[in-house]
Amino acid sequence: MKCLLVYDISHDGTRTKIADYCLDYGLDRIQYSAFVGDLSPTYQEELMLKIGDQLGDRSGKIQLFSICERDWSERLEIIQEDDDGSS
Repeated sequence: MKCLLVYDISHDGTRTKIADYCLDYGLDRIQYSAFVGDLSPTYQEELMLKIGDQLGDRSGKIQLFSICERDWSERLEIIQEDDDGSS
């Protein structure tokens, strides 16, 4: 199932580690603190547990949204890349 994970974390080391977890689970970075990809409900829960453990008692907000295929196919997006191919 498609999922969107977004976070707002001020601690640099924690933020970096959580981004690494997202990449380890095969999610694609779509913004600095936003990732999207296919994860089963079991893996979504596992990832959130790892993230929660990493966050510990530091302040932060992490949200994971499951998105059904129909809603995903109806998403609207604008992607404009620079001349060098970066967005």
